[in-house]
Amino acid sequence: MNNIRKVSIIMPVYNEKRTIIEILEKVRKEEIYLEKEIIVIDDKSTDGTKELLLEHAHLYTTLCNHESNRGKGAAVRTGLEHATGDVIIIQDADLEYSPSDYKKILEPIIQGKTQAVYGSRFIKQPILSKQKWAIPTHFIGNKMLSMATSILYMQKITDMETCYKAIKKEILRDIKLKSERFDFEPEITAKLLKKKIKIQEVPITYNSRKKNEGKKISWKDGIKAIWTLVYWRFKN
Repeated sequence: MNNIRKVSIIMPVYNEKRTIIEILEKVRKEEIYLEKEIIVIDDKSTDGTKELLLEHAHLYTTLCNHESNRGKGAAVRTGLEHATGDVIIIQDADLEYSPSDYKKILEPIIQGKTQAVYGSRFIKQPILSKQKWAIPTHFIGNKMLSMATSILYMQKITDMETCYKAIKKEILRDIKLKSERFDFEPEITAKLLKKKIKIQEVPITYNSRKKNEGKKISWKDGIKAIWTLVYWRFKN
């Protein structure tokens, strides 16, 4: 078991009233043969998400509330402050990613093969599927960002922007994260790779959603991601 006993699942939430209870139920029911804690961070939702969370407190371990909307990166950092697990998993509050992949992303860490695992939406998948990617430009953008990451940091990464990241807590203790919003993804990747941490990728399932279904990331975040990759590549 490589001394892995407990997993902390950090779930940033912002205006996900339609999906929050369903995804929490899926996370809670998923058997991973390890102790599990679910840390939810409500990033100042205004659509009734917070009220739903309070009504269903049995579905999670800890609830943190931001007094203002700060972004995904800030929510993850808040979650890390409360995490007590040996491994951290990031989980979005929608239904794009399936907790049924937890075992797959945890296995290499439990076996002692690596300290960080990314769930890739591009490994062993069709080149492009309308059912898989509701917004084709997101597919192209993700491929470009992953290519840029591979070139800048000299390690092949097929899916830098994936939500599903499993990382040993002891590694994260030595990484000071600063990102507030979606630039969390390139920042954590850049800092792992600069520390010579081998990121192992495993194939995962993916059910893309459209903007009218709550998708929040935009092309502006893609530009910021490129800048973040370049910045941390050359920043000491």
